[in-house]
Amino acid sequence: MPATSPRTVVEHLLSLTATGPTEKMADLFAEDALFEMPFLPPGVPTHEVGRETFRAHLASAVDVEEFTGIDQVTIHETADPEVIITEYRLHGRVIATGARFVTGIVMIARVRDGLIVWSRSYSQEKPLAA
Repeated sequence: MPATSPRTVVEHLLSLTATGPTEKMADLFAEDALFEMPFLPPGVPTHEVGRETFRAHLASAVDVEEFTGIDQVTIHETADPEVIITEYRLHGRVIATGARFVTGIVMIARVRDGLIVWSRSYSQEKPLAA
């Protein structure tokens, strides 16, 4: 199988995210991938380890949120050929209330052998008027 560039992997992740959450997103991560989300509220885990942990996280999110699109995407390639930085806005709604939101996200990812082995995401969610 030919190597997949970090940019291609992240672009694929973004395309899945735009209509997610979906468990298919987990397929782009290595079995022992580390997920860091340092700005989550107190009491919420700020990191997860492993593709299957992430898959379970995504499966539980399906009943909570629906993503309706992404925009303002900027992808930055870095001097390290495995590391890519992505900025984007994620649009969605809370299923229970119908409340719409937009989340600004910056994700730093390390991609090795066509799979994401580490990611760190910084985000800020803003509710939108109904």
